[in-house]
This record gives sequence, structure tokens and C-alpha cells, in this order.
Amino acid sequence: MNPFLGVVYHWIGGLAAGSFYLPFRGVKKWSWETYWLVNGVFSWILAPLVMASLLVPDALDILRHADSGALGWAYFWGAMWGIGGLTFGLSVRYLGIALGYGIALGFCAAFGTLIPPAYFGELGRIAGETSGRFVLLGVAVCLGGIFASGLAGKSKEGELSAEQKKAHVAEFNFLKGVMVAAFAGVMSACMSFAFAAGKPIAAAAKASLLAHGRSDVWQNLPLLIVILLGGFTTNFFWCVILNVKNRSAREYLDAATPLPLNYILSALAGVTWYLQFFFYGMGTTKMGKYDFSSWTLHMVSIIIFSTLWGVVLKEWRGTSKKTHALIAVGLAVLILSTLIIGYGNFLKARASRDRVN
Repeated sequence: MNPFLGVVYHWIGGLAAGSFYLPFRGVKKWSWETYWLVNGVFSWILAPLVMASLLVPDALDILRHADSGALGWAYFWGAMWGIGGLTFGLSVRYLGIALGYGIALGFCAAFGTLIPPAYFGELGRIAGETSGRFVLLGVAVCLGGIFASGLAGKSKEGELSAEQKKAHVAEFNFLKGVMVAAFAGVMSACMSFAFAAGKPIAAAAKASLLAHGRSDVWQNLPLLIVILLGGFTTNFFWCVILNVKNRSAREYLDAATPLPLNYILSALAGVTWYLQFFFYGMGTTKMGKYDFSSWTLHMVSIIIFSTLWGVVLKEWRGTSKKTHALIAVGLAVLILSTLIIGYGNFLKARASRDRVN
């Protein structure tokens, strides 16, 4: 266990997740469903298969011999998470990177962090330990940072005209975006359930890695193949439905569009997106007994970097000093929450070592 290294991994994953939508800004003459599905092929099918095959010995054999229950539940929760991923893309489309990420991931952090240990009856035990109380304090601080970020978004909404908002987010629609983002956040929390359900698969991968003298930091990569296949399933069906409904299926081969550029940018977005869970899986291996806190760390990191991208892309241009102060406060509190959670995990790791010694 190395909780602070785990925090670093989660930050890198957050940077990838907070950045993946940027290449879509360069896609031309493609409908949302077209570039989203191409992105999905790379992020949910190809990248997981390639990385697991390269880094985990006998990755596909591990899946072939895995418990059917673990496979089924990991796939199911992955499919449920896929609905959240699908609507998450729409929330960014309607609200922009900073506000869309903030609202959706705020819900996602709260549900995804607390429900799994509550479901497994571990919340009381965690709250009864000093290290556990630090972790829960970090979660509470995280929610405070998310609230401040939400206030910044609300302040922005009241300060800018419709024309100013749409200058940076072409399809800006606050009410529709908030409703979609809230739903996306709740459904995206299913990813934490998928990781919990697939722990036997990760354990088998860990045994294989150690037997071959490799680091067990890659143990979650075979599991990601199953989870993301579930996510791809829901996204595939919805995008195909939209392709038919909007008559946009021709765009995949339409010479009137910049096909090479669109495919390259969508693939880049997909691989960048995958890297968030590549590093998330690494981070969870370092968090020890309180690995449920990984979800909070992941969400906080994404919010931090997406908010910074929102500043870089001038999504906050024209807002008041009050709004900018709220952005700064939100970021500072979110960063503090990651340090508190990391410290709580450090205390637990130290206590575990002391018992062994």
C-alpha cells in the first residue's frame, strides 16, 4: 500500500478524464452520436483489450476461467454505468466542460463513494476507526468543494447573457443540462459497484502478475475489459438508434466530411478517456482497506482539471470577481479533500503494518 502514490495515480486519471472531450471540439460535420460511437470503439473496446493483453499475462484466459457471477455483475454494472457515460456526454454538450463536469461528478462522487461500503455493511466499522473518520471527513470536504463549484456555475448562469453563454457552448441549455447531468452522475456511480463485483477477477489477475514477477498494479486491467464492454453495449445501441433516427449513419463514410481528421480526433478522445480508468485501476491498488475512497479521489481530480480547462477555454469570461472567487475556493477545497483522504488511507496502512510487525 502507498496511499499518496495512489492519490497521484488518481490525479493523472483525473487529468485524462478532464481532458478527453477536448479533441471533439475539432470534429467537423459529424453528429454527436457519430463521433461518440467512434470514440466508444477505441475507449471501451480496443484500448482495454490492447492494454490488458500487453501488461497482464494470460489476461483473456483469466476472463475465460473467471466466476460467471463476477463476470455477469461486472458486465451488468458496466452497462448501467454506460447509461451514465452516455448522458454525461450530453451534459457537457449542454453545459460546457466546467459546469457539466462539476454537476454530474458531484452526484457521482457522493453516490459512488458512500453506497458500496454502506451496501456491504462496512460504513459503521469505517466510522469507528480514526483513519476511517479522516476518510469520511475527506468525503465531506469534497462535497463542500463540489457545492462551491456548483455555486460558481449558478453565479455564471445569472451573470451572462444567452448570447455570451452560447459563444463558448454552442448548445447551452441550463435546465436541460442540469437534469441530464444529475441523472448522469447517479448512473455513473455504478462504476464503483462494477469494480466491487469484479474483485475476484482482479484477484486472479494479481496472482498471475505476481507469479510472472510483475507488479500487481495492473490487476484491474482484465476487469476493465468486462466493465467497459457493458458500457459500450448501452452506448452502441443508443448511438445506432440516433444514427437511424437522424439519418446520420452515412457520416461514417461521407467524403464530404474530413474523415481522416474526424476519426483521428475521435480515437484520440477515446484513448485519452480510457486512460482515466487505466490510472484509476492503478490507484485503487495503492489505497489499502479504504479503496472505496478511490471513487471520491477520481471524481475530485476530474472536477479540478475540467474546471481548469473551463478557465483556459474562457468558459468563465465575462463573469464577476465573486464567481472567480467561488471557482478558486471550490478548487482549493477539492484539493484539500484529496489530501485528507490520502492521509486517512496512510493511517490505515500504517496501522496494518504495525499489526503485522
